[in-house]
Amino acid sequence: MNGGGTAAAVTPLSHGIPKLQRMSDPSHEEAAATPEAAPPGAVLPRLLNRERAILQFNRRVLAQARRADVPLLERLRYVTIVSSNLDEFFEVRVADIVEATRQPGSGVTRRDLADVAEAAHELIDEQYALLNDAVVPALRREGIVVLNHAERNAAQRRWVRRFFETQVRPLLVPVSLDPSHPFPLVANKSLNFIARLGGRDAFGRENLIAIVKVPRALPRVMRLPDALCEGQQGFVLLTSVIRAHLGELFPGRQVEAFSQFRVTRDSELEIDEEDVTNLRQALRTGLTTRQFGQAIRLEVVSTCPPELHDFLLEQFALPEGALYKVKGPVNLARLNQLIELADADGLRFAPFEAAWPAASLPRGQSIFECLRAADVLLHHPFESFEPVVQFLREAVHDPDVLAIKQTIYRTGTQSVLMDLLIEAARRGKEVLAVVELKARFDEEANINWAERLEAVGAQVVYGIVGLKTHAKMMLVTRREGAPGPEAGAQVLRRYVHLSTGNYHPRTAGLYTDMGMLSADPGLTANADAVFLQLASQTRVKAASQLVTAPLLLHRRLLQHIAQVAGAARAGRRARIVVKINALTDEALIRSLIQAGAAGASIDLIVRGACMLPPGVPGQTENIRVRSVVGRYLEHSRIVYFCWGEGEADEVLYLSSADWMSRNMFRRVELAWPVRDKAMRQRIIDEGLVPYLHDERDAWLMDGTGRYRRASDAGVSAQQALMQRYAS
Repeated sequence: MNGGGTAAAVTPLSHGIPKLQRMSDPSHEEAAATPEAAPPGAVLPRLLNRERAILQFNRRVLAQARRADVPLLERLRYVTIVSSNLDEFFEVRVADIVEATRQPGSGVTRRDLADVAEAAHELIDEQYALLNDAVVPALRREGIVVLNHAERNAAQRRWVRRFFETQVRPLLVPVSLDPSHPFPLVANKSLNFIARLGGRDAFGRENLIAIVKVPRALPRVMRLPDALCEGQQGFVLLTSVIRAHLGELFPGRQVEAFSQFRVTRDSELEIDEEDVTNLRQALRTGLTTRQFGQAIRLEVVSTCPPELHDFLLEQFALPEGALYKVKGPVNLARLNQLIELADADGLRFAPFEAAWPAASLPRGQSIFECLRAADVLLHHPFESFEPVVQFLREAVHDPDVLAIKQTIYRTGTQSVLMDLLIEAARRGKEVLAVVELKARFDEEANINWAERLEAVGAQVVYGIVGLKTHAKMMLVTRREGAPGPEAGAQVLRRYVHLSTGNYHPRTAGLYTDMGMLSADPGLTANADAVFLQLASQTRVKAASQLVTAPLLLHRRLLQHIAQVAGAARAGRRARIVVKINALTDEALIRSLIQAGAAGASIDLIVRGACMLPPGVPGQTENIRVRSVVGRYLEHSRIVYFCWGEGEADEVLYLSSADWMSRNMFRRVELAWPVRDKAMRQRIIDEGLVPYLHDERDAWLMDGTGRYRRASDAGVSAQQALMQRYAS
């Protein structure tokens, strides 16, 4: 199926359910009809800890590496994803906690920091145990082996030695420490070795400690020639190569003890936007020092002698709780190189070809012409992202298109969309790019794109001081109609693309998101007003369809939740379904709790951190929280409210915003109601119903914040959608 029709004949999980209200099971229906479950002013349950909620999400990701029904190399990939996630967790969240412990009156204590560290230690220990005891042995059984020095035969050792001598040793500069050779500046997340040396140096001195910094340019995983591996696929890690030849870096000395180590640093860019005249230049300067922020975590191998890791803790001014002794490489994220090098397609997910929405966008027909007939919904990655690219490409090459405006949050270092915007400016079209320079860890790429766009004459702005522009929208203005002397013979018509996800073609194949193409005059006028406000910072007329943060979105959501609560108290139908990535805003959480206590039936599909404890007797019994972790990263934001029986008593929004305070008050975000009945039902049947019925990839949260898998069998929402779009 091409995905362009209505939802009535689609998802097998919906069983032809015509209305969202029927998603509830009978017990939910009974709960929804119950009058006020808790008296006004009742004590609300204590909210869950945000950092522990983030670590719980990573436990769910790690659980994917245990699943026998997940291909083996993909299981390894989940292990590496957890490492990458934890890096950011320490760089941002733990760094914030460390800083807060130093601020009087913050309410954050060293005990809070210790609790987070304890939970992180437990998770990391589980991660390495799973890798060593399950994933690596399973790979070995499939003929994919990672060989340490003791396991390598003579021919393999000769190959490794040649590699070390020709590719590695010329780039290593060991530093023996003394007063004239102080401890070197160690970059964030870089690989390093520390060694304790015996004997004397060339000048007869006993400088005991040496540091070897390993350049990032060196690959972390190398595949041995097949001729040396007797039918297996053999791999060696860079850490093993250096370890095997570490003594050769110190001729005349003895390496008595050593360890790999890696330090994770605070990576938040601190820029006072009110006190800079050029944000781009200030960020460019900040990027040069980000690699050397305050140390937060130290990783060493489990065999590291205490005197060496204690010496490192002292150098980085870290407490003992910041030390992580691991049973393997100190950076598992770099093992993703093995996944790409291995020749084993059967151990990866089968390729999935996203569908082109041929029913709504026939190939060869102008997208503008199609949009004049009807709006188009795109559901990625089940449907191709290429229509979005084609929408912009057609605008660039159409001589009647006069202007293109686009927000840029994350798009990657290589982007066909950015290349097309540059081409549009070269062709003389008016191009406005709202580039978010503060998109975390994408700052440098976005600065580079901003400079390239400006170089060809595009107008580049960076949004509003103090706010990140996280909204995803693209607006095209086109001159239409036959030229003639009569007034109004030609008109300007606008076309818009709005999305829950980024303008990033690669991640559009890995994340679930929904986007909408439209020529609706009201919606496009609203989008144009948002662009005007981002560029000029002037007041604009209140939007009739687009709801923006920080101006209105939070208040609108609270109003809808209150409407549902009021309906529940009056004995009318009261239903809320929210699919988001995180739920941490306390006002929204408490409003949901009060609506549930009033009798509303509430389902929350929250991929990541959720601070609302569901199922607490007498308090949140009518609220259910589930998380879906599967092949694709769940990223779409869908919100449904119902406060009665009629069509006027319900609304469904797509949005770029998660329910976090930062999204509501420190970012420019968008939400828009889907008014077309068929499109709304399709979103319900594809974006909500399957996930509420998912049994294979879903996790159910209890009131303590712990999760259990819904089932080891049953239906997967993502797999069902893949099957439908592949048919």
